[in-house]
Amino acid sequence: MVGTYRPPGGSVIPPVPPPKRHPYDQWSPDARALDLVGDKWTLLIVRDLAAGPRRFVELQRVLPGISTEQLRSRLNRMVADGMLTRKRYREVPPRVDYELTERARELMPILGELARWGYEWAWSPPRATEAVDLGAIFRLAPGLLDRSETRGTVEFVVDERDGHAAYTFTFSEEGVTIEERPADGADARVSGAVEAWVKAFSPERDRSGLDRSGDGALADALLDGLAATGRRAAARAAHAA
Repeated sequence: MVGTYRPPGGSVIPPVPPPKRHPYDQWSPDARALDLVGDKWTLLIVRDLAAGPRRFVELQRVLPGISTEQLRSRLNRMVADGMLTRKRYREVPPRVDYELTERARELMPILGELARWGYEWAWSPPRATEAVDLGAIFRLAPGLLDRSETRGTVEFVVDERDGHAAYTFTFSEEGVTIEERPADGADARVSGAVEAWVKAFSPERDRSGLDRSGDGALADALLDGLAATGRRAAARAAHAA
């Protein structure tokens, strides 16, 4: 049963979000869910907050194509729906962080299944009009990787023209978490240029351009999970049998 939630220093989030302005008006759980997350941007906002809180300008940076007004409206709606918390800091200039609530975090497995479907039925190398942000794929880790006996930390480093972007993944009994920071003493490390990472996640899954060190099996478990290769191979083997 869904309960109420009170974020630190915030008001109680109701167990049932308020009705939408343009609802599906169907008494079914899928329609109720789509009332909340069925628009163009909501699930991508959830994905991009999976690595932790972000400010408005940081969300704009990782969501190419969304206008300032669209993002402001969507964030306000998600706060009202109990999917995000908004934390204000007394800084100059003012700082506001947005963070997922439990209600939104439980969408990560759904995002994982959506990504698997995308890999199977809609995937290709990047189109000329598409922005390439490897972090968008990496932030799917909590939804794409199932709980397992695997334990340890992996650091991914993307060598970009203006520097390096580092991501730390932690395997624990709770699943996989991601933080956008370098890892101290990671069990495995994978690095490469943007082009090498694109090849690693394109349909051919060519990882030859990536440099790896440390626990190779742990790195492979993360790469396979993010590319959904293990699940697809198992499904195809079962179908062939």
